[in-house]
Amino acid sequence: MRALQFRRNLPKYAAAMVAGGVVPGLGARVGPLRLADVDEPDLPGPGWRRIRPRLAGICGSDLSTIDGKSSRYFEPIVSFPFVPGHEIVADSDLGRVVVEPVLSCLPRGIDPPCSFCAAGLTGSCQNIALGELESGLQIGYCADTGGGWSTAMVAHESQLHAVPDAMSDEAAVMVEPAACAVHAARRPAVDQPETVVVLGAGTVGLCTIAAVRRHLRPGTLIASAKHPDQRKLAVELGADVVVEPGEVRRAVRRMSRSPMVGDSVGEGAEVVFDCVGSAGSIDDAIAVVRPREHVVLVGMPGRVALDLTGLWHKEVRLAGAYAYGQESTGERTFDLAFDLVRDADLGRLVSATYTLDRYRDAIDHAANAGARGAVKVVFDLRGERNR
Repeated sequence: MRALQFRRNLPKYAAAMVAGGVVPGLGARVGPLRLADVDEPDLPGPGWRRIRPRLAGICGSDLSTIDGKSSRYFEPIVSFPFVPGHEIVADSDLGRVVVEPVLSCLPRGIDPPCSFCAAGLTGSCQNIALGELESGLQIGYCADTGGGWSTAMVAHESQLHAVPDAMSDEAAVMVEPAACAVHAARRPAVDQPETVVVLGAGTVGLCTIAAVRRHLRPGTLIASAKHPDQRKLAVELGADVVVEPGEVRRAVRRMSRSPMVGDSVGEGAEVVFDCVGSAGSIDDAIAVVRPREHVVLVGMPGRVALDLTGLWHKEVRLAGAYAYGQESTGERTFDLAFDLVRDADLGRLVSATYTLDRYRDAIDHAANAGARGAVKVVFDLRGERNR
């Protein structure tokens, strides 16, 4: 089969780190990612199925890995060589499916499951380096499963969700990022807050705007977006006010009619969703959130340097939002994500498709998507040989 494979190669990883620091996406040209003909992965055990990817998205976490920016936190929970790609719509013997990529206790053959998996909180599984598989927090980071950037891979039947006949492949490939956004929107235990802020309007940010509008029903939703196309989509998906990143504090101050206290807004927003994950965005989030209220980290932050005095003084609740599973209502996050993708027409966020042999162009496009008027860039495997 054909696959984009990421191998453990420290000199090439170092080269990717340097190149990606100069030009986003340049790590694909000098780093450990390569297009290869490799053997299809074996079925790890009962309940596993072979699937053939149709479309597979390029995620921000993939770009961080390719450019050598991913956190060392992941070292014990990734196995090499791995095939990236966890946003996947595929063909299977069950029909067309979307993959829920977290490799929790059930796919790993662990019984009894950990307490989190037993409660349906599979994103918090404590056994992601144990069981019948090599280490890997998700498909796309595990040597045994393969990933979406290939013509073939394997997945456990518990990870497969049937795609409705009326849903396009472009819409279906957005279900996984939409599930991340739905889970984030459900993290703070609030309903109909007066003001919510979403920082960032890439794929995760735009999906979060749609999820917040649907699930939290805020009085006013303020979003930050760098580029014109992002600002237009943010309004269409539910933002009431869209500003450039440097104007967020001023916008929240005006909306809340609150004085500034130093660099912070006095009253501020009840919830801030940070979909960027940089030191600057987290600093903005703490500055504009109301004392004793919620900042949710949706974008993967990595190692950042921050002054957390404001968080301490304002008694802010800082929470991460990773993956999905079962929400507090008992609903599966992916079921809610299918509804969001359909009702908000999130398939329109797929801006460009590439074949595997154009992977360097694809990654360059994805790494610079906003500036080029794009949102989600995906690999199109439907016409690949050896599929």
